[in-house]
Amino acid sequence: MITLSPEQADELARTVLQAWGLAPDHASAVAHTMVSGERDGCTSHGLYRLLVAANSVERGVVVPDAVPEVSEPASALVRVDGKGGFAQLPFAQGLPLLVAKAKAHGIAAMALNNVVHFAALWPEVEALAEQGLVGLAFTPSHAWVAPEGGTKPVFGTNPLAFGWPRPDGQAPFVFDFATSAVARGEIELHRRAGKAIPDTWGYDAQGNPSTDAEAVLDGAMRTFGAHKGAALAALVELIAGPLIGDMTSAESLAADEGRGGAPLGGELVIAIDPAGFLGSGVADHLRRAEAMFAAIEGQGARLPGSRRLAARAVSDVQGLRIPAKLYQDIMDVLERGKQRG
Repeated sequence: MITLSPEQADELARTVLQAWGLAPDHASAVAHTMVSGERDGCTSHGLYRLLVAANSVERGVVVPDAVPEVSEPASALVRVDGKGGFAQLPFAQGLPLLVAKAKAHGIAAMALNNVVHFAALWPEVEALAEQGLVGLAFTPSHAWVAPEGGTKPVFGTNPLAFGWPRPDGQAPFVFDFATSAVARGEIELHRRAGKAIPDTWGYDAQGNPSTDAEAVLDGAMRTFGAHKGAALAALVELIAGPLIGDMTSAESLAADEGRGGAPLGGELVIAIDPAGFLGSGVADHLRRAEAMFAAIEGQGARLPGSRRLAARAVSDVQGLRIPAKLYQDIMDVLERGKQRG
């Protein structure tokens, strides 16, 4: 294992991304998301994603120096055209306006259009919760996931995320999950390690349940929770696709044209200001929410998102520990990026 401090990991990530042509502001925003994932124990969304990002640049899927364009379709709406770049910078540039609109109107929404998305959504809703707002985020991906009862891909992994601010300096309540049985990155990590996967994760190209990670990556993943996961996947397709004038997962995969890059399309972010509904009573009602959290943890149950916070605390003390092979792969990708330049 290789140990890096968060600062070293961020410098490494920015160096790799800029070697592959990302403009400095894009590299900084993307690196922050990757390092946050690694720090919080979400390794399938951590520094491993440097390989994914470099692949998307190499295959011409992403515009590495895109300049996002922020607009206001309505008084409580924000739209950011990412111009084909990664989603992190468009989100960061639209965030201040989204926060201001949510606090002015009680609720606001932001559509990110024409972006390339490879990351978890929890950093977005955590950023909102740190501003005292409740946040929801949704994005489709590529059509990799079969509907319940079928074996052919229709949906993306279609994650959704939720963030809730907590009083007294506590970290926000944040969760993020794919509507597929598992994140696609997790299957990719099993493939890299030569490890079998549970046969409940997906099907091979012939529609048979499989424990072979490569076969499932070439076939179709399954939703979590059977028809319930499929229903949520459909919800994400609709509200983060046609509703905001962007691609469904099937359209994203078609637009990829076999290049094997990260998903193309959009993201919907909703921000709600509790004070907009509650006025001067907001503090009392947020304390009522704390009673629910106490009832969960008081019986020994784990609060969703708490594993990430525990991993974050360890990483802040011990640094980020990544497999030596992954570190070498990252260094190889860095060298290839330098040679391209």
